[in-house]
Amino acid sequence: MAEMRLQRFLSQAGVAARRKAEELITAGRVKVNGEVVSELGSKVDPQVDRVQVDGQPVAQEELFYLLLNKPKGCLTTMYDPAGRPTVMDYLPNLPVKVAPVGRLDFNSEGVLLMTNDGELSAALQAARTHAEKIYHVKVRGRLDDRQLERLRRGVRLDDGTRTMPAQVDRLKTPAKHDWLVITLVEGKSRQIHRMLDVVGGAVAKIQRVSFAGITFHGLRVGDARELTHQEVIALRTLAGLGADTRAVARGHWHARREQTDSRRQLRDAVHAERGIGVKPRQPPPKPRPQRPHKDGRRRPPTRKGRGRG
Repeated sequence: MAEMRLQRFLSQAGVAARRKAEELITAGRVKVNGEVVSELGSKVDPQVDRVQVDGQPVAQEELFYLLLNKPKGCLTTMYDPAGRPTVMDYLPNLPVKVAPVGRLDFNSEGVLLMTNDGELSAALQAARTHAEKIYHVKVRGRLDDRQLERLRRGVRLDDGTRTMPAQVDRLKTPAKHDWLVITLVEGKSRQIHRMLDVVGGAVAKIQRVSFAGITFHGLRVGDARELTHQEVIALRTLAGLGADTRAVARGHWHARREQTDSRRQLRDAVHAERGIGVKPRQPPPKPRPQRPHKDGRRRPPTRKGRGRG
């Protein structure tokens, strides 16, 4: 393998994100072949050089890539301190630690890529890559052609930023609600919700059907699989990255939602017992006091919407 920058090596080894790795280097906490290296831009050969952080040896992990057909009702994060369900609840027996490539909202579902290849993850999320993300969006009610055209041209969001032009098409359906196909090449937080808010629409359901050409075809909601070598090569080519000999991508690992049903059910039962995630019961509304007549008698109840005489 060719030489690489030390901070990239530490990032891909799972020690820290790239910026944090740079802080470790400048703080003098990293050694290469027994010598402290504190200069950013220093290079190492992963096959030859011995790297240590705080005296502990660092070895690169084999790169791993997976696709999860994310269910709604779980967070796109590795861990939630509040104990809410996360995507990790659907990924048993992973050979390495992985992280999501971008995010999907709690109640959104569909294609979610995950990997320990920090370089590829960052490149796919960079604006310069223009990685396409395709969504099927159910809208409450219907939008007219003028509203759709505004979405296509780009709209100014609540924070003052403007969205890039997007491809927006209407799916033909007999339902009373519109279904849209929206293709984005950027990834702002809750972007589709905010775009529709601007034009007077509201999201009822979001499903991401494709990310950078990877679809969930043949994968049930809650199931996951390892990407194939061809898929990884296509992603790295799109991101403008070269081949990596650690990117094996055998396509062997897979997970079915049934494998984690019992674990999720146990967690939900424990949380219910402890009151985690359970909305507190609201007290009944207090009855409105009735005003007495001037002569002291109580005023008879009036029917809502009718006059008082």
